[in-house]
Amino acid sequence: MFPTASLVFSLLAIVYGQQIGTQVAETHHQLTFQQCTMSGCTTLSMPVVVDSNWCWLHSATGYTNCYTSNTWNVILCPDPVACVQNCTLDSGTYGITTSGDALTLKFVTGSNVSSCMYLMASDTSYQMFKLKNQEFAFNVDIITSCRRRTELILTGALRQEIDWDDPAYKVAGSFAT
Repeated sequence: MFPTASLVFSLLAIVYGQQIGTQVAETHHQLTFQQCTMSGCTTLSMPVVVDSNWCWLHSATGYTNCYTSNTWNVILCPDPVACVQNCTLDSGTYGITTSGDALTLKFVTGSNVSSCMYLMASDTSYQMFKLKNQEFAFNVDIITSCRRRTELILTGALRQEIDWDDPAYKVAGSFAT
């Protein structure tokens, strides 16, 4: 028979989720853009946030990394439940700034390389675009990064609509940004 204490601790771990860090406050920069129809354009301003994969995952009681160089810290993260209990996720800007309709990404900032951003509909949900029979346009200024490979990656969500209400995405999202 499954012990009651094990069941209770398992449920607590699921409900507990990833701890929010206290070292670096998460900043949602505002990005302005236009959404246009036949009757005209509307200017919108929405927050952008860095992907949680670029955030600092460290000990809840200090500065020890929980994940370094594609390897989990075996003391803090012997299993997923312990990792959620022992680690917090802190944010950072990673060279990301906004000014009106401009989003600037510094490719290299200290020891961090690259960045991945998401446009948010609110502080708690991603902005979804339904692009069928729509235009999606943007400008890329690569003058300052001529020696680097510069690219914009548009996820598979542009090719296929994703049901963000699907439980699989909700579970994954509980550990994400």
